[in-house]
Amino acid sequence: MAATKTTAPGELLAQVAGERQTGALVVGGHPGGAVYVFEGRVIYAESPAAPGVGELLTSSGRLAGRTWQNALDLGTSTARVGRLLVEQGHLTQGELELCVLGATYDAAYFALTTASPTADFLPAATHWLGPVVHIDTVAVLREVQRRVKLLDDIFPNPRIDTHPVSPVARPPRERVTVTSLQWELLIHADGQRTPADLALLLGRAGYATIQELRRLAALGLIELPGVRTSESPDFVRLPQHRAEAAPAARPAPPAGEPPAVPVISGPPPSLPPPAPPPGEGNTGPNRLPRLARRKPGAKLPKELATENPPVHQGTDEVLLKRIRTALRALR
Repeated sequence: MAATKTTAPGELLAQVAGERQTGALVVGGHPGGAVYVFEGRVIYAESPAAPGVGELLTSSGRLAGRTWQNALDLGTSTARVGRLLVEQGHLTQGELELCVLGATYDAAYFALTTASPTADFLPAATHWLGPVVHIDTVAVLREVQRRVKLLDDIFPNPRIDTHPVSPVARPPRERVTVTSLQWELLIHADGQRTPADLALLLGRAGYATIQELRRLAALGLIELPGVRTSESPDFVRLPQHRAEAAPAARPAPPAGEPPAVPVISGPPPSLPPPAPPPGEGNTGPNRLPRLARRKPGAKLPKELATENPPVHQGTDEVLLKRIRTALRALR
């Protein structure tokens, strides 16, 4: 492995291409990526922020997932995955080249524009897809710079390219016009999916997705990344209960000063739990005595029947008799 370089990835790639080396330029940082060269020419590039060839082919429905996995199983060890897909008739050579070109330019944009990265060059490293196209390194670097300028002209905020996409709650104007791709992006953006996730979900190219997201940001239809800070979290953390009691012994106040009012910190004391319904929770040493159950129509026990209920002043005897009669009818 070559020593870690601190130069810009584009400059290191130009140096590797000038020496006509074969290997992989691995770029760290966020999002980072890797650019594969064969005798000084770029044959493929990949990045976590851009869909790869397999993801584009399967998510768009051009290839079945089983077909792609079979090609990986048979051709990964010999770097012949692309050639197997063409030989078995699943793709034409032109379809494969167009897909590889799009995926390469998309990933190269992210890998070569990462801010302050560390870059390593791995000599003799090859990609499992195999050499499908051979692109001049100068053309790749020129295309990356063109895309950077084009996106800045639309809306100069590169954080939109990698951060989760959140649509605004209310458009800034009464009437807005969006394209079909912009509409798909808005209805699938949930505040957690990144542009790469949306591109993979919709089967779209990574750079085309970013272009539309920049246009949506210029229209004010998506929230700009980095607005929220650590001081305004997404959720509110409830205070935890702390079982702290006020000290029993308190120092006497100095002479001539009024006694201090005790202040208890922490959450307020918890209220006692509500009484359980009859028949539930009536356990333990302090349980209530169970009442004897009587059959319908049975008479009261003698000790209860002989007791005369207290008579309160002002009671209506007629009303009490009606209540007793109604209660007896319900037994």
